[in-house]
Amino acid sequence: MPLLCKECNGRRFPIAFPEQRDALWLCEKCKNFVDIKDEFVREWTEEEINQNKTKLENFQKEVTSEKTPEIKRRSGVN
Repeated sequence: MPLLCKECNGRRFPIAFPEQRDALWLCEKCKNFVDIKDEFVREWTEEEINQNKTKLENFQKEVTSEKTPEIKRRSGVN
C-alpha cells in the first residue's frame, strides 16, 4: 500500500471514487493521487480542493454546534 509519498515522504490518505470503483491515495503536500500500485494517476484539482474545504467546514459547524450531554454518575457505585 502506498502509505508514504515518494517525493516528500509525507503520509497519504485513501479517498474513494465510486465512479472509478477504486480508492486513490492522496498526498496533501504534493497534491497528487496514486493508485494501489503506487503509480502516479493525476493531480489534485482546485475544484476538488474547494469541495473538500466546504465539506470540512460544514462538518465542523454541525459537530461543534451540538452540545454533548453531561455524564452523570450513579451514587453508591465505586
